Amino acid sequence: MLVYAGIDEAGYGPMFGPLCVGASVLVLEKYDPSDGEPDVWSMLSHCVCKTRRDAKKRIAVNDSKKLKSGSTRKGLLHLERGVLSFFATMEQQFLNDEQLFDAISCRVSKELWCNTNTTLPYSNDKQALKIDASLLRRGLEKADVHCALLRCISVDAAKYNERTEHSSKAALNFSLAMQHVDAITKQWANEHPRIMIDRHGGRIQYRNDLQLCWPNAQIQILTETQEMSRYRLEIDGSLCTITFASKSDERHMPVALASMLAKYIRELMMVRFNRYFVDQIPELKPTAGYVQDGRRFLKEI
Repeated sequence: MLVYAGIDEAGYGPMFGPLCVGASVLVLEKYDPSDGEPDVWSMLSHCVCKTRRDAKKRIAVNDSKKLKSGSTRKGLLHLERGVLSFFATMEQQFLNDEQLFDAISCRVSKELWCNTNTTLPYSNDKQALKIDASLLRRGLEKADVHCALLRCISVDAAKYNERTEHSSKAALNFSLAMQHVDAITKQWANEHPRIMIDRHGGRIQYRNDLQLCWPNAQIQILTETQEMSRYRLEIDGSLCTITFASKSDERHMPVALASMLAKYIRELMMVRFNRYFVDQIPELKPTAGYVQDGRRFLKEI
């Protein structure tokens, strides 16, 4: 059995909205970990694809930047389709975003512009999503794979600024990712999870930072190259292997799922944010919150 996990973030450098760090775990019941990382896209090729173009009869799973299209409601169609379909395979369905946030213990800002709910699904047809979820469920069962965890940590602007006042954005992002690692390692304490993470800022060496997170852990450097940095940790008697590698969200399905979840959660929070301000200024064009358009939005409000 292989416990195959991925971690990725959305909202690392915005003016508005939260930083969201997502995590996913796929359990491959009959896979031998000694065979290396699996190509889950190939294992699920009859129900999952990588591109929006191929997603008419299959569900697209990829880096969230490749699946979000534009700033309209329909731009979230493929992100939402994938995320809610995987939740459905775990028998989790949501009437609104508040139920989703509660289910994954995701912190929502208490600011005025975040206190409304959004009906789900937001961009998709409910009946079509049921068909998608059924297709995905059958595909996962046939491949002896199941989605065991979808989790997201959200840090709003106030908390973000507070936590980066005496440290860097990179340090905050890393600490949130390590919270996921800790939770995954504890949940699968006897299964030696393999955890894939995108490189943080192009760095190669992570051992010292890992040791700061787990001072008593035994940490072995397996490789540190331009391609990847990989470490084996023994934490309180439990093993995990963490790999930092560029473009992990394009190479490892759990990272792609984590990317999609983080982006979907952030976008749902931005729907709340924009709804509040557009109610005050009806002609206002919504913003995704990133710097260039964020400056325009700030000037207009």
